Amino acid sequence: MFKRRRYKQQMTLQDRLSAWVKQVQQQASKLPPEPERDALLKKARRADVANHLQDWAKSPGLQPPK
Repeated sequence: MFKRRRYKQQMTLQDRLSAWVKQVQQQASKLPPEPERDALLKKARRADVANHLQDWAKSPGLQPPK
């Protein structure tokens, strides 16, 4: 049986997503308006929304149903 390689992440998923979004937005700003740029911006928006959803889900105001 193969032994699984474990890698301990140094940054949280939210931090990695935020850094990736910034990097992709910088790349997209250098590209001319074309489908490739639109696809990059769409992926960045989705990652940003995922980050906000995680914040919302962990918020103290969110209560489980009774």
